[in-house]
Amino acid sequence: MRRVDVVAMDEIERQQHSSYVTSAGAAWLASASAFPRSVQALWAARPSAPSVLPCGTVFDVVSLPLLLGRRVLEQLWAAGPGSGPAAVHRGRVLVLAAPGTAQRLPSLLAWEEWGRRVPPLLLHGKGDTVTVPPLYDCGPAGGDAPHPETGRSRWVVAPDTRTPWLPGADVLLWASVRAARQVGAKPLSMAPPLVRTPGTA
Repeated sequence: MRRVDVVAMDEIERQQHSSYVTSAGAAWLASASAFPRSVQALWAARPSAPSVLPCGTVFDVVSLPLLLGRRVLEQLWAAGPGSGPAAVHRGRVLVLAAPGTAQRLPSLLAWEEWGRRVPPLLLHGKGDTVTVPPLYDCGPAGGDAPHPETGRSRWVVAPDTRTPWLPGADVLLWASVRAARQVGAKPLSMAPPLVRTPGTA
């Protein structure tokens, strides 16, 4: 599998043609809602607007700090199975994961020797909602490059099928620990390794 330099997020989008959601991918995303037809009607009217979707049935979401998220995606693509849908939103990387990941990942990281070196993650599972990027990336106003911490919400790997592969807790544990080990022996953060946050991302 080819190595992807995830530091250049736009390069990932270009090479994988993944900055927009296909109709099959949109149907899959909408299926997370109790009212998928209403969600699709909203997208038909405003395809360039972000949306809020529930987690826990079709997908969970693991929200990572920007630098760690890039390293995790790099691990998944360079030495792992690749990633499912992933996005950048408000300076964080959102990895869509298999349902149940938000519940399992904290205990796996607590058990793992290197787990405490992983910076805080935000986990969104059953009962939570998350903001996902627009179906289409219209680009920043005026053609200016967005600031990485506050730039526009966009897909890094957009959903393109009705049945996308989603990493589970075990795969994300592996990738997170490998990413954390890259920085050496010094912990990246003194904060608790995981923060479980209900509500909207």
